[in-house]
Amino acid sequence: MTTTLIRNAAVVVTMDQARREIEGGGLYIRDGWIEQVGPTDELPTEADTVVDLRGHVVAPGLVNTHHHLYQTLTRAVPGAQDAGLFDWLKTLYPIWARMTPEHVRVSTQVGLAELARSGCTTTSDHLYLFPNGSRLDDQIEAARSVGMRFHAARGSMSLGESSGGLPPDSVVESEDAILIDTQRVIEAFHDPEPGAMIRVVVAPCSPFSVTTDLMRSSAELARTFGVTMHTHLAETIDEEDFCVETFGLRPLDYAESVGWMGDDVWFAHAVWIDDEGVQRMASTRTGLAHCPSSNMRLSSGVAPVRQYRDAGVRIGLGVDGSASNDGSHMLGEARQAMLLARLAAAPGPTRPAGTAMPAREALEMATLGGASVLGRTDIGSLAPGKAADFFAVSLDRLEYAGALHDPVAALVLCAPVTVDETWVDGVPVIRGGRLVAVDTDELIARHNRLAAGILRDV
Repeated sequence: MTTTLIRNAAVVVTMDQARREIEGGGLYIRDGWIEQVGPTDELPTEADTVVDLRGHVVAPGLVNTHHHLYQTLTRAVPGAQDAGLFDWLKTLYPIWARMTPEHVRVSTQVGLAELARSGCTTTSDHLYLFPNGSRLDDQIEAARSVGMRFHAARGSMSLGESSGGLPPDSVVESEDAILIDTQRVIEAFHDPEPGAMIRVVVAPCSPFSVTTDLMRSSAELARTFGVTMHTHLAETIDEEDFCVETFGLRPLDYAESVGWMGDDVWFAHAVWIDDEGVQRMASTRTGLAHCPSSNMRLSSGVAPVRQYRDAGVRIGLGVDGSASNDGSHMLGEARQAMLLARLAAAPGPTRPAGTAMPAREALEMATLGGASVLGRTDIGSLAPGKAADFFAVSLDRLEYAGALHDPVAALVLCAPVTVDETWVDGVPVIRGGRLVAVDTDELIARHNRLAAGILRDV
């Protein structure tokens, strides 16, 4: 058995039931699990590894509930920089169709490294196209090499352009092949136990890229194996128009009609949901990945986050694909969520002022909220019996000068920073601001070569 003592932090943000913030605090960890949290002088004095984090804020690892890691290859692509969702996808689908297993592995490592450097310890990723022999296995291999907790969402697209869908036929799969491979990866990789490093999610891409039969069959498969379900929903008005024209139903009504509501389901975006839909999501315990940067980048709209929070909807944050955000920074996403919610709360000629979102509420969405959305009770807070997932940020930096009156709020209110430490399962993934297990310089060079190659002759 191995023990680790984290001591002398300026403040430990626990996110426990009492929302304690412990000055001069620390953690005592055994075999990847937290045994004690409290003031340093109340913790054991010895351990196999002792880390002094004097002058740092220590907080629970951030949980990213929606991403497309492969899109790190296509950030800032000309022709897609100023497009809305449907035109953006049509521009990028032919480029993504060139991906190989190497593209998937390297882009996954890059995205995970970027997330880890922003304090993220657990991420879900939605991979929904598998060209040129690519498999979900490639992502899982990459996640293991970095050391992050990984919810691998086996996405799918079966409705090509020739059948009335949005994606080109070259990037869709047959429904039988999708279901067979989804069952394979569940059986091969899914770990339902507390502390799991890898879980598998059933994740048809969206109403405009899969058939109704596949949506139903995917839900049946997920519930047979007891895994969670994820899809895009109600992201744009274009999607709403597509659903009404194709199915005679609005997106949330369509999702409910094919069995996609419940505490084992979470949607990405859910921007265009009315008050009645918000209440339905709350009553069914259906979760939500709120992706503010992506929604702003693609001009998709502003999700009704205050209504979701007030109704009790399970809501976490997602950075979304790095081509619709151009970054994978979870502290930045928490800040963006807070600022966008405040903008939505601004008074108007026919609208009274709403409630501004505090910095701590945004941080709660990024930790406890994300854990709840992913169906996990073992992460999201720093408390005895929880997994030892946390990050630490030094307060002795330019970005926090003048903000030490409230260092916890500074994590969100001030400019997003690269964290100094990120630990997952009691093991360091980031030390001194650098990735531990992977050579970052070599990774960046390799990724840039692949990114340049995939766009060549486009």
